[in-house]
Amino acid sequence: MKKFFAVCFLFLGVVLGAQAQTQAASDTLYQALGQKAGITALVDDFVGRVLRDERIKHHFKDTNPKALKDSLSDQFCQLSGGPCKYEGADMKAAHADMGIRKHEFNALVEDLQAAMDARGIPFTQQNRLLALLAPMHRDIITER
Repeated sequence: MKKFFAVCFLFLGVVLGAQAQTQAASDTLYQALGQKAGITALVDDFVGRVLRDERIKHHFKDTNPKALKDSLSDQFCQLSGGPCKYEGADMKAAHADMGIRKHEFNALVEDLQAAMDARGIPFTQQNRLLALLAPMHRDIITER
């Protein structure tokens, strides 16, 4: 009888552990952003806003919008825990000669927040993504 209870306890532990892992996996930021399709839609909206934003669009005049979207989608996907691999330049090298000021960086963040709002991404998930992106400001802002 003890053996039966031990087996039942072990089985219950495996089932509950699997449920906890499934719940943890489904609770990732990647899931909350709508996986690859949701991230792609977010980035499409975001890049569109950036390219129309009078405060910063001059920084993107020589940029290939599709390449930018693809790169950002991979970056957001990887950062959020998705299966993608960002293979673009590091932020310091990519922005070294752009002369980006703090207020321009803030405009970019505002555009991202507006895109997330438009996509209905909950505020807590927005903050999670922004927290992952925020440390990059040190490498992006090159002008004071």
